[in-house]
Amino acid sequence: MVYRREREKDLTRRRIYLTLTIVLLLGSVLACGLGLPGFGGPPTPTPLVNLDNVLEPEPEQPSPGEEAEATATPKPVEETATATPETEANAEGQSGRLAEEQVFILPGAEPPTMDPHLSGDATSAEYVVEIYSGLMAYDRDLNLIPDIAESYEISDDGLVYTFKLRPEAVFQNGKPIRAEDFKWSFERACDPATGSPTADTYLGDIVGCRDKLQGKADEVAGVQVVDDLTLQLTIDEPKGFFLAKLTYPTAYVLDRENVESDPEWFKQPNSSGPFILDTYAPEEGAIVLVRNDNYYREPKPTLERVIYVVNAPIPPITGYTEGLERLGAADRTYDAIPVGMANFSMVTDPNNPLSKEFVSANTLSVFYIGFNVAKPPFDDPKVRQAFNLALDKRRMVRLVFQGAVPVANGIVPPNMPGYQNPDLSDFEYDPERALELIAESSYGDVSELPDITLTVSGSGGEVGPIVESVLKSFEENLGLTINVEQVPWPDFLADLNRPDMPYQMYQLGWIADYPDPQNFLEVLFHSRSSQNHGNYRNPQVDALLDQARGTQDPEERLALYRQAEQLILEDAAWIPLYFDVENWLVKPYVKGFSIPPIKIPKFQYVSILEH
Repeated sequence: MVYRREREKDLTRRRIYLTLTIVLLLGSVLACGLGLPGFGGPPTPTPLVNLDNVLEPEPEQPSPGEEAEATATPKPVEETATATPETEANAEGQSGRLAEEQVFILPGAEPPTMDPHLSGDATSAEYVVEIYSGLMAYDRDLNLIPDIAESYEISDDGLVYTFKLRPEAVFQNGKPIRAEDFKWSFERACDPATGSPTADTYLGDIVGCRDKLQGKADEVAGVQVVDDLTLQLTIDEPKGFFLAKLTYPTAYVLDRENVESDPEWFKQPNSSGPFILDTYAPEEGAIVLVRNDNYYREPKPTLERVIYVVNAPIPPITGYTEGLERLGAADRTYDAIPVGMANFSMVTDPNNPLSKEFVSANTLSVFYIGFNVAKPPFDDPKVRQAFNLALDKRRMVRLVFQGAVPVANGIVPPNMPGYQNPDLSDFEYDPERALELIAESSYGDVSELPDITLTVSGSGGEVGPIVESVLKSFEENLGLTINVEQVPWPDFLADLNRPDMPYQMYQLGWIADYPDPQNFLEVLFHSRSSQNHGNYRNPQVDALLDQARGTQDPEERLALYRQAEQLILEDAAWIPLYFDVENWLVKPYVKGFSIPPIKIPKFQYVSILEH
């Protein structure tokens, strides 16, 4: 899915003075890293959202399960254990006993969508994967496991997948999840009226999905309800990665009655994940998740609430080290924050006590400059190759990220499980050869190139150090002044998904949806992929990807991907910049927090110890 670093977005937008009326509220129950600009003095918090009910539900209100019993008669659900003190191993200085209050507070960002069938970016997925669920899932060790499915069988020809659903699986209000719910959900995702930008990519293997997306059929023929607890999916050809695709949000189950009840149902969804969306108020500064006590699978959440503070007028590092008093929350801090490069040296200094709270992990993601090969001058591969050669990206990444992230010499991250491409040949920095290639191109000289615009996500603030370095290198080495256009993140995503994608050149990242090189190479570069934002076309690459898709032998399949990756690099479809690393500060009383390499649920593993 597309990925944007929060630290590279415009942080000067809305000065939201979030009031976490939190002194009372927290006391009752309860893309990253850049600080916000100074406001001249401590702001006076202005209440924009009342979190009394958000953070402490009124006891007289029926629980979701109780309310459901009055309208449906679901089968009994195993009761979720509450956070009772118990002895557990933990970091130095902690009691090892669970705190009475199980609340986790962290900075958040406003997502482009909360509808899983429309989700295609990492910001939206941060919330969606915690709230919804589907047939299959990845655990935090990247094991592919049945989720709402209890088990599955694959036919001998590899075309028919039969899923047995968990009888105990319910939506958050206790309504049973049945095969018909999945059929309706797949039909909705593949309905052209829904406008899903990802249904073709992740559900298109199912027979009839593309027919419905193109308006040629009224239903998806390959989705069949056998009985209440049995769902059958038929795909167009054997694909070893099909089950992995079913972990993507487009394949999540929705409650039809809930969706059809209100155009803004996604603000109060009847979902099925480990957490419930309790408050969706990003404009006022908060997105709050609460524990789903009707969650059907282990591990059941211990945290009662996860509070995302959105666009707070203080830097995350201040909220972590000094507290959230300026937001009305005395004696409270963030429990974890992502660390940007502005604070990287400080928090990794062994002499700084914060270094003991620093955690870091490689993610399955790559950041890059993309070319639209359908627009001049990037319709000429020699120009694209020249732009690659004009960047000393090794020096650039080293300086900007202080050696904390690896330079990308390819497309697939080097930590992709089971996949290595050690003989990959990338463009080495050579500005003289870059000018020679432009002279050899159909344009003949730099002076004959059309005006070029680099489009980035944002709303009029700073473009970020990596983009500034790229622009400076093109000016110094090619004599080109590149225009920069900033587009708000939701509009940026919408433009990328247009058939007539309007940008000449754009800066973006991609984080794996599932740990397979196909998710990078075929999804992003096959000529028929809807996620091929740059309109890249190479029949030889298509042939290799087609062959790999149907190859059952693992080694042969990976060898085909290696060949395809090399050809894509030689065509200079991108300028790969770096493979990402996530850096966080996490309080020592937080137990079970981990940084998954892809966007999967993580808070059901987290608990708060006495401190």
